[in-house]
Amino acid sequence: MTASTTTTATSAPSKNRPRASDRFVAYVHRLCESKGTRAELRRGLGLPIERCNYLHRHLVPWLSNPADDGTGDRIHPETKRAHYAVAALIAARPRTARHTPAPDAADSDTLPDWYTRPNLGAALGQAVTKGVMKPATAESTLHLMSRQTTDAIHPYLPGLIRQLLSGGISVDWAVLLEDLAWWNRDRDKIATRWLESYFRTTSAETEPHDTSTENPGPDTIKENAR
Repeated sequence: MTASTTTTATSAPSKNRPRASDRFVAYVHRLCESKGTRAELRRGLGLPIERCNYLHRHLVPWLSNPADDGTGDRIHPETKRAHYAVAALIAARPRTARHTPAPDAADSDTLPDWYTRPNLGAALGQAVTKGVMKPATAESTLHLMSRQTTDAIHPYLPGLIRQLLSGGISVDWAVLLEDLAWWNRDRDKIATRWLESYFRTTSAETEPHDTSTENPGPDTIKENAR
């Protein structure tokens, strides 16, 4: 193998290569196979890390391992809180949603391209199209969240996520994890992406069509008769 061939092979990793967020989600799903561990993780719902005493024993080993997240103990506080929040949300899934397995993070072929994966805005859009939420409620929720910091969003998420899951709406935990981790640092961009995904999802169900030639009114009939 030539040097140029080696460079090409190592510089073009698969676009579907599992991310650290996917591996973490798979790890939490494995933890939740234990009823006792699931109950401990659930105690962190909507709480700051300082009040998540029962979660440390399960999450600190993961977050402190540079091989897993690449940062070790230097992990950003918001990123750390996002991991705790998502772990608690996964553990608190209603019984009807627990049968949905996490994607196999070790198999890149099972993971769709990152930018096509549904974010929270898309999930709310699906909730509207399936009648789980009213459009006005979903839109006001998105607009309200887009103006908040994570301090306000984290306590609000448990109820919202439970409503989605109870209605049969899936949540991509890895996408939510990364969005929460970056929210305070890139809120406008993430909020815009959520809103775009929401309206893209809802409009797909009610895509307008050209009605210019359907049921013409009197003025149109007169114009065509000239």
